[in-house]
Amino acid sequence: MSPRLPRTFWFIWTSLLINKAAGFVVIVLMLYLTTQRGLAESQAGIVVGLFGAGGAAGVLLGGVVADRFGRKVTMVTASFLAAVALVSLSFVTWLPGICALVALFGFANSAHGPAAIASIADVVRPEDRDRAFNLMFWAMNVGTGLAAFLAGFLAQYSYTLLFQLDAVGALATGVIVLLAVPETSRHRGPLTVARGRFTDVLRDRPYMIFIGLMLLQSVVHTQTSTTLPVSMARDGLSESDYGMTLTVGSVMIICGQLFVPRLIRRFSKATVMSAAMFMMAIGFGMVGFANPFLMYLLCAMTWTIGSMLAAPPNATVIADMSPPQMRGRYQGVFNLTFAAAAFLAPMLGGFTLQYLGDWHWAVIAGLALVGCVGHLLAGPAREKAAAERAHNHAELHIELSNSK
Repeated sequence: MSPRLPRTFWFIWTSLLINKAAGFVVIVLMLYLTTQRGLAESQAGIVVGLFGAGGAAGVLLGGVVADRFGRKVTMVTASFLAAVALVSLSFVTWLPGICALVALFGFANSAHGPAAIASIADVVRPEDRDRAFNLMFWAMNVGTGLAAFLAGFLAQYSYTLLFQLDAVGALATGVIVLLAVPETSRHRGPLTVARGRFTDVLRDRPYMIFIGLMLLQSVVHTQTSTTLPVSMARDGLSESDYGMTLTVGSVMIICGQLFVPRLIRRFSKATVMSAAMFMMAIGFGMVGFANPFLMYLLCAMTWTIGSMLAAPPNATVIADMSPPQMRGRYQGVFNLTFAAAAFLAPMLGGFTLQYLGDWHWAVIAGLALVGCVGHLLAGPAREKAAAERAHNHAELHIELSNSK
């Protein structure tokens, strides 16, 4: 039987679950701007892109703060700041104000991530990380599925209530971490002499190639919260239909994600991530032919299989390749892919959907296929580098222990 995961992990896990379950605004923001504020799809894409721009700053600063001042203070501050931005968004109607608050929300929402993942890597043993990160991905998708299901119905009733409930979730996340999660960064003395800089991460070639491939995956998957609802609306489907489409994928993850590590452990991480991107290419490519609601459900089921396969190896690669004293920075650069995708996907997707129509989905499928091939080519060098770093870190710990 596998050993129990640390108690701290479960408090972080619970906070992420609550935060995702109340994460309504990200799901319907583009729809809110087009239907409630009267913006064109390309204009709404620019505003939603500010969420990604703020997020890019958030993950970078969040990674630095998490390494220098602690994981806990970063998570708590980011959660409370997100709550303030969300409450303000529920009242502001002036477009420049909305733009500023969307950027602030993106900053706070993304600053939380590097600290949370670094905390999990701090407290969970390397041999248990696949299981821990898989459980984390499962919880986040349970929350996202619940949010997607409720967001469609809440949007039909009251967008103001939707924003305020999201703020309550962010506030609850901060309170849980404040009261129940200790500071997990314990590196002191010789191990902290060389904390490193972001430039050290950017010079890490195997890791940065992995980051580039993750950016492709993020741009592809972010279509679910940007261009997909607009495409479904064009086909005469409602907000609740969109919510149900996302919920189907979340139900698949809830029911099957915990079995994924057992199914993929025979294969290399590169092979698994390549297969994941291939499934995403099929799923998103089929959206160009979708019109009936059931066809959209089939598309969602296909790309969800890809997401399920990708989750465990993605998180483990980051933990394996990052030095303990730089986990916040490495995680920050990784999370930058989500922030960059949140900026690029709606801006570029808004234009391609508006001017290319259904051919937009062929472009998205092509990006996924590039990622599929990229993982197969880059995987062996990346896995060799990860093994060497694990060996070097073990030797460093032995030297430090002998010097005491």
